[in-house]
Amino acid sequence: MEKINVKDAKEKLGILVVGVGGAVASTFITGTLAVRKGHGTPVGSLTQLATIRLGKRNENRFPKIKEVVPLADLNDLVFGGWDIFEENIYEATKHAEVLKKEDIDVVKDELEAIKPMPAVFDQNFVKRLHGTHVKNGATRWELTEQLLEDIRTFKATHNCDRIVVMWSASTEVYIPVTPEHESLDAFEKALKENNTEVISPSMCYAYASIAEGCPFIMGAPNLCLDIPAMWEFASQKQIPICGKDFKTGQTMLKTVLAPMLKTRMLGLEGWFSTNILGNRDGEVLDDPGSFKTKEVSKLSVIDTILQADVYPELYENIYHKVRINYYPPRKDNKEGWDNIDLVGWLGYPMQLKVDFLCRDSILAAPLCLDLVLFSDLAQRCGFSGIQSWLSFYFKSPMHTPDRVPEHDLFIQHTILKNTLRKIIGEPTLDYLD
Repeated sequence: MEKINVKDAKEKLGILVVGVGGAVASTFITGTLAVRKGHGTPVGSLTQLATIRLGKRNENRFPKIKEVVPLADLNDLVFGGWDIFEENIYEATKHAEVLKKEDIDVVKDELEAIKPMPAVFDQNFVKRLHGTHVKNGATRWELTEQLLEDIRTFKATHNCDRIVVMWSASTEVYIPVTPEHESLDAFEKALKENNTEVISPSMCYAYASIAEGCPFIMGAPNLCLDIPAMWEFASQKQIPICGKDFKTGQTMLKTVLAPMLKTRMLGLEGWFSTNILGNRDGEVLDDPGSFKTKEVSKLSVIDTILQADVYPELYENIYHKVRINYYPPRKDNKEGWDNIDLVGWLGYPMQLKVDFLCRDSILAAPLCLDLVLFSDLAQRCGFSGIQSWLSFYFKSPMHTPDRVPEHDLFIQHTILKNTLRKIIGEPTLDYLD
C-alpha cells in the first residue's frame, strides 16, 4: 500500500485552548508537562501508550503507535489559550482541585508562565458564569478578528511552526441550525451584522482557527462546527476539523454496552442515566439551556447504535432519559449511574445497573492530548474537513447529513487504527486472517 506523504513534525507545535484555565484543560496541560519531565504515566492516551498491529497475525508486529506514526513530540508542544478568568494556569490548576499540589508543583514554573488571553464571552450563551477577563468588540466579526490576531501573535512569539486550536470551555445554550448557518456567505454576513442570536462565541473561535489555517477541535456539544458553513469553510481552506463533545464517562460506557445488547440481539425497554458532579461544568449544566445542548448529544448515542428502524421488535419503544445534577461536594469526581431494563428470551425482563465513580478531567485529559496530536497529523497529511476517523473520542461525532455516524467504540477504534495504517503505508486489517 502506498504511504501518504506526511509533512515533517518539525519545530514547535502550539496548542491554543479555549477555556485554558478550566479543569479539563489545566489537567491536560499540567499532566502533559509532567509526563515529558518524567513525572507520571500518560494513562488513557493511545498516542503515548497504545500499540498497533501491523501485517498478518503470525508476524507478531505490535509496535507502539508513537514509534511508527509521525506524531509531534511532547517536547515540542507549547501551550496557551483564552479564558474568562485571568489567573495563570498554576493558580487555575490548584483552583480546579483535580490534581494534588505535589503533582502540580513539579511543573510550577512552566504553568505560571502560561497566562490566558482575554476570551470572547457572551453570558447569554453560558448563563451561570460571570467572565471578568473578556474581549470588547462592537460585532462578532470584530471579536473574531481579535482572535485571529491572538493566534498570529502567539505563533510568532513562541516561534511555532503550526497551531492547533481546541475548545475545552463550557457548554453553550442550545441553538438550532438556522439559515445563517447554511452557507459561508450567510454565516460571514451574520458575523459582520452582529447577529448574536445565531452566532455563538464558540463559532468565532472556530472561524478564526480555520481562517488562520489551524485545525479546530470541538470538545463540547456546542453547535459551532456542526453546520454547513463551517464544513464549507474547512473544505475551502483545506483544514481538518473534528468534534463534538469529549467522550469520557457515562457515554463511553453506553458506546460499549449498547453494542453488546445489539450484538446479542437482546431487547431494551428503558435506559435511565443520571450524573452528579460539582465542577464548573456541573454548574454550567445546571442551566436548562446548556443542559439541553448536552442532552441532545448524550441521547443520540444509543438511538444510532441500536437502529430501532431495523430492529423494531427489540428497540422500537425505548424510554431513554438523561439527567445531570450539580452537586458541589463532588467537585470533579463525577458519578454516573445507569439503570438499564433489558428484555431476553420470550420477552422476559432483566436489569443491568452501572455505577461509574469517575474523575471527569482525568478521563478527558488524555483525549485532549491524542486529539491535538492526531489533528496536527491530519493537517500534515493534507486531510481536510470532518475527521470521522477521530469519532472514537466524541460523544456525538460530527457527520454530514448523507452519512450515519458510527458510535460503537470498538468499530471506531478499528477505523482509527486503520487510518493510521493507511498513513504509514501498511495494509488495513479485516481480521479474517
